[in-house]
Amino acid sequence: MYGKKRKNKKVVVVLLSIVFVFVLLFFSLKLGRHMGVIEGGLKDFSILIEKIVMYPFTELNSDKGVDQSKSYLIQKNVNSSMANEIEELKDALDLNRTLTEYKPINTTVLSRNKSYWFNTITVDKGSSSGIKVDMAVVTKNGFVGKVSKVSKYSSEVKLITSADVNYKVSVSITTNDGDTYAILSGYNKKTNTVKVTGVDKSSDVQKGDVVLTSGLGGLFPRGIYIGTVESIVRDKYDLSKTLYIKTSQDFNNIHYVTILKENG
Repeated sequence: MYGKKRKNKKVVVVLLSIVFVFVLLFFSLKLGRHMGVIEGGLKDFSILIEKIVMYPFTELNSDKGVDQSKSYLIQKNVNSSMANEIEELKDALDLNRTLTEYKPINTTVLSRNKSYWFNTITVDKGSSSGIKVDMAVVTKNGFVGKVSKVSKYSSEVKLITSADVNYKVSVSITTNDGDTYAILSGYNKKTNTVKVTGVDKSSDVQKGDVVLTSGLGGLFPRGIYIGTVESIVRDKYDLSKTLYIKTSQDFNNIHYVTILKENG
């Protein structure tokens, strides 16, 4: 009888420990918070447990053997109808030289917060791999977000589809009259498009124009592919335009991402 009570106590302690970890992780998922040392350690521990549990399934994943090492190049796996245009654009902007300043770090997506599905993902690389906050994150389809939080063995990535109104990315739209600069901010779930605001009313932006990261501000490399202009809306005062950008990325289905680490 004594042995049974002792065993039950152990079970209760383990269950309470698990609940405690998940409570802390719940608070860690709130947007806009910096990750503390204890919080980061607990997050890494939970990630380790999740990786152990999910190992048999990830080993059987048919995409596991896919080479992701060149996913940061915008000419890879783009829509076939745009392939020639992207190649010409790459040559014009000398993107090979620009992107070779960055080392690609390939990561696996471990989890997503169901309450904020389009806001963040958690990946299996952290500060021990040289990951830092604000690094650009891409897939084979182009730019998808930036690193927002880092622990030793995992990182949180804020997607460009995030509902965070303070999340802005400088972009350039390649038009017949040259580059037009604007801000990527927001996501339309109904049309599956990202929103670009602050486009000058006189700019000659057309449907189908290519949208890239601008490189302004120094956070991200210039010329990472984002998508193409799907629709154009003028504001009610006719002072500026808002663009809706169609990407090649299915944001419901992200399994692997590449983080761009600056060389040196």
